[in-house]
Amino acid sequence: MADVALAFDYGLRRIGVALGNGVTRGARPLRILERNPVAASWDAIAGLIAEWRPELLVVGIPRHPDGTAHEMTERCERFARQLEGRFRLPVKQVDERYTSAVLEGGGPRDDEAAALILQQWFDETPHPDPLPQAGEGEA
Repeated sequence: MADVALAFDYGLRRIGVALGNGVTRGARPLRILERNPVAASWDAIAGLIAEWRPELLVVGIPRHPDGTAHEMTERCERFARQLEGRFRLPVKQVDERYTSAVLEGGGPRDDEAAALILQQWFDETPHPDPLPQAGEGEA
C-alpha cells in the first residue's frame, strides 16, 4: 500500500487533485489545476509529484450509470496512460460514475471529486495489514 497517493479528476477545463495517506486510508482535496495552457497543467502536476512524492497515482474514469463508456472515458484513460509514462509511477483507474451525483450543486469542486475518487480506491482496496478481529490472537 502506498503511503502517499495523488488522485486526479480529469476534465476539459480543470483537473482536480487530491492527496491521500495509505496508512490512515484518508483522502482530502488538494488543488484545482487549470488546463489552459495544457503544458502548464503538466508542469503543475510535476511540481505536485516532486513536492508530495507519491508512490501511487489514481485517476477517475467516468462511465454512464449502466457502465458503458462516457464521452470522457477515453480521454481520462489516455490521461492515466500519460501520467504513467511521464512520471513512471503506478496508476490505478477508478470508476467514478457517481462522484458527480454526490457533489451536486454550485461551483468547481474538482478537487473534492478527486478526494472522493481516492477515498473510493482506499475503500475498495484491501488493506495489506488488516487489523486483527476481536478474539484473534488471544490465548
